[in-house]
Amino acid sequence: MAAASASSALVIGIAASGAAVPALAQEAPASAPAADAAQRAALDIPADVVLFGNDTAVRKPTAVINGEIITRSDVDHRLALTLLANQGQQIPQEEIERLRLQVLRNLIDEMLQIQEARANEITVSAAEIQQSYDRVAQNFRRTPAQLDAYLRENNSSDTSLKQQIHAELAWSRLLRRRIEPTTNVGEAEVQAIVDRLNAARGTSEYRVGEIYLASTPATQNETIANAQRIMQQLQQGASFAAYARQFSEASTAAVGGDLGWVRAEQLPDPLANQARQMQVGQLAGPIPVPGGLSILYLIDQRQVLTADPRDAVLNLRQVAISFPPNVTQAQLQARANAFADATRNIQGCGAVDAIARQLNAEIVDNDQVRVRDLPVQLQQTMLNLQVGSATPPFGSPEDGLRVLVLCGRDDPEVTNEASRERIATQLEQERVGRRARRYLRDLRRDAVVDYR
Repeated sequence: MAAASASSALVIGIAASGAAVPALAQEAPASAPAADAAQRAALDIPADVVLFGNDTAVRKPTAVINGEIITRSDVDHRLALTLLANQGQQIPQEEIERLRLQVLRNLIDEMLQIQEARANEITVSAAEIQQSYDRVAQNFRRTPAQLDAYLRENNSSDTSLKQQIHAELAWSRLLRRRIEPTTNVGEAEVQAIVDRLNAARGTSEYRVGEIYLASTPATQNETIANAQRIMQQLQQGASFAAYARQFSEASTAAVGGDLGWVRAEQLPDPLANQARQMQVGQLAGPIPVPGGLSILYLIDQRQVLTADPRDAVLNLRQVAISFPPNVTQAQLQARANAFADATRNIQGCGAVDAIARQLNAEIVDNDQVRVRDLPVQLQQTMLNLQVGSATPPFGSPEDGLRVLVLCGRDDPEVTNEASRERIATQLEQERVGRRARRYLRDLRRDAVVDYR
């Protein structure tokens, strides 16, 4: 199976286990224009505002957070990571400047998280950060040195990525110490969900990604415009998870906006209605929700407590060839044709080694691949494939060509009971996520920030 591109991976999925928590749905903000009006009245803000003095449109590129500096280079390097997530898509200059402001806000949050962890005598060693960095490199088939070079070539640095890793590790440890021990889930709550799941057996369940943007009546037009720009970039191939990490104001931002598996009834009505109409891989939005707007991405879909063929676990052998950078179109086509001919009528996994030697191809074995974890384009092919057969070749001149040979398949067992442990864990993580968001909001409120 083709690896995900390193460009999108650098901004997503780098957190160590426990660094962020998924939730069933976003924390609900203020729920109606009337609530906004009430808050405005409580602050004694007139309806018609005239500004005097400083021009708030003048944005500063760097900041000092409680005495610690975020430099222009810090912002530039993190911005470069974000731009890599667009996988070569051209971004208008005004959009880049808006991204720069968001990056600065994210760096401020990271600084606050590290400072608060330090104040609670929580430290993350350089060795621990390097271990996480090495795993990022390994996940995308690079050595740490190669990842260093890749980042430099793209105007970023290993320091920027390690700073993000540092913040996520420090924040997760702080949450485990300060919040998780006092976040409890009762047996009665779990039982109530188990009962509802059993009653809903066979109904649809969705794995949903969300980018949530808060707004008020005063900022609604600007928020809509921001959401539309994000939608445009996503439709052009940008990473949803990367944009969720940078822009979403929900507690799930740190996990790329992933809400986990939810039933429609667990989502706010506007999102539930949209999810029921979406196909896997589809985007929708911006969708008006209480307190703001959401962009929705349907990652996957399944039936509650019903065996899904896509949960079958496959034993695969991957055969892959690559092309040199200076290959001509004629050479590429000839090698691709030879690869297709050699693998078309492959006779079992025992024949793979000989074919790989003949083609000077690379073999990778994996006996724990779920069908649903494969790219959508391959899932149905794998479900229809006989053991011992191979897929048609797939890939590109840049990534090379590969086929997957099916050596065995373990079909999923019928699920008769909801997992009480999983439900309890999900409820706990949801509550930790909400409290973590409030915690960070308090840190922002109390921080001394000097923009330079």
